[in-house]
Amino acid sequence: MSQPTIAAPHPVQIRIPLREIVPWAIFAGILSLVVLFFVTTEAGAVELLSTGGLVHEFLHDGRHLLAFPCH
Repeated sequence: MSQPTIAAPHPVQIRIPLREIVPWAIFAGILSLVVLFFVTTEAGAVELLSTGGLVHEFLHDGRHLLAFPCH
């Protein structure tokens, strides 16, 4: 008796329309630029709109960890 051969399933290509990716890519890019700004260069100018030095103190250790000058 011969054993039946089992064919491996063929991979199915998933097509993701570019129209669905572009808005999320733009959102992620803008969000990452805002985060990068606050972690690297924001030294109090934006904090004039908020209370005290809350943003500066919250990101203080992250700046030093990433070797960005803070003071």
